[in-house]
Amino acid sequence: IAPWRSVYKNRLFTDTEFTFALTSGGHNGGVVSEPGHAGRRLRIATHTPDDLYQSPDAWAESAASRAGSWWPEFAAWLDAHGTAEPGKPPSLGARSAGLPPLDPAPGTYVLQP
Repeated sequence: IAPWRSVYKNRLFTDTEFTFALTSGGHNGGVVSEPGHAGRRLRIATHTPDDLYQSPDAWAESAASRAGSWWPEFAAWLDAHGTAEPGKPPSLGARSAGLPPLDPAPGTYVLQP
């Protein structure tokens, strides 16, 4: 968990579309728990690369607070930015460096007591 104002400043390090969501309720209440809990609130806004940077407090004033969970917003973002078919996972090991995989996934360590 990190102070939200510090996390918001990540926008300074991107040159792409940036969506920031701020939830109420702390880690378990605001982030982990599923939608449908009474009292949940969020602020969310998307900025383009051409938008001027706003301080965290100015952003909080401009992003209207509304009832609900961030999960439906995230699901919609995934639908808009994802693909219909999952990509092929990368091959294991680094064969070009002479490092073949030791065992098939998930590896033998998961069988250790």
